[in-house]
Amino acid sequence: MSGQSTYVPQNGFMRWLDSRLPLVRFAHDTMITFPTPRNLNFWYAFGAILTFFLGLQIVTGIVLAMHYVPNANMAFDSVENNIMRDVNYGWLLRYMHANGASMFFLAVYVHMFRGLYYGSYKAPREILWILGVIIYVLMIATAFMGYVLPWGQMSFWAATVITNLFSSLDQIVPHLGSTIATWLWGDFAVGDATLNRFFSLHYLLPFVIAAVVGLHIWALHVPGNNNPLGIDVKGPQDSLPFHPYYTAKDAFYVGLFAIVFAGLVFFAPDLVGNPDNYIPANPLVTPADIVPEWYLLPFYAMLRSIPQKLIGVIVLAGAMFTLAFIPWLDTSRVRSCRFRPLMKQFFWLFVIDCIVLGYCGAQSVDAVRFGIPLVMVARVGTAYYYAFFWVLMPVLGLLETPKPLPDSISKPVLGAAK
Repeated sequence: MSGQSTYVPQNGFMRWLDSRLPLVRFAHDTMITFPTPRNLNFWYAFGAILTFFLGLQIVTGIVLAMHYVPNANMAFDSVENNIMRDVNYGWLLRYMHANGASMFFLAVYVHMFRGLYYGSYKAPREILWILGVIIYVLMIATAFMGYVLPWGQMSFWAATVITNLFSSLDQIVPHLGSTIATWLWGDFAVGDATLNRFFSLHYLLPFVIAAVVGLHIWALHVPGNNNPLGIDVKGPQDSLPFHPYYTAKDAFYVGLFAIVFAGLVFFAPDLVGNPDNYIPANPLVTPADIVPEWYLLPFYAMLRSIPQKLIGVIVLAGAMFTLAFIPWLDTSRVRSCRFRPLMKQFFWLFVIDCIVLGYCGAQSVDAVRFGIPLVMVARVGTAYYYAFFWVLMPVLGLLETPKPLPDSISKPVLGAAK
């Protein structure tokens, strides 16, 4: 961990425990006295918000698993009849878990965009960023498997469409993709064995995510927090102890987020859901439009925009794995976009691009707006997504003239104070 420990055991028992298992020292150094830049703003509260929602998803998921039946003939009824109607407050647990996933992804996207804007991926925080990308990929896998469990129409057909993407690998190595798909299904089509496997993995992966989150926090505490200015801490005058300053601040914003979450659960629990998922899965009836949850729509738009299946899968996978290379794609010596006027403009274009891709992914594949096919819009959006990382980041870092950086964090905050 960063810095020297200041923990002093207060009695004999605590000294005995500290010499054998220094858990209290670890908690003290990481959550109480850890020096944190004094200029962190609202956008840095989303780490605490994400921790809150991860805990919420694990707790509600464990209770729901006690009543869920991972059987293709009984799964739908176990959710819609047993959990929603027979289990005490089962409806609340189900809506908290389903909407908690959406809030979890909303918070993680804000967290990622903040990291991009302030350059939190740059040295010495490359491992911190890569671990964050691993968490994000694990979240996508967990959410996809969880989406299948209600075993409604959209659940079944989403599982069929996504797992069939592996069959595109047959174009590279004959029978490779089909073998992988069959292995995932546990059968020759999506069915009972698939549901059992997805339930087991959906239960397991949140604990894997929690373990990687622990590594993520550890990797954060070694170099310390980045900050909106993107400059290093020069001394004690630039930092504050994490408690009580940031514990109080994070608790306030977690409370605000929880209020929004409660409003969604109690007043619009199906706002982000798909009505087709209230129809039992039927392999003989294909929904008019098969779409994933909103947080995967930009990637889905990329996939649909490519007419060739294998290339579409490569573009989809590449869009995710590109994120892991960002620390080396950005050649600028300045971290924060506050001091990079050109990069700031392209960053906001990138945010708009992701929103447009999400909109395109939510529409029918043949949708047209203002005389323009949305599939063409999605292709342009996909091109800009890749260009932002693989062209603009390396080139702007070499050509852009950044604004002068402050001498220290404390100087703009405290003025002439030393």
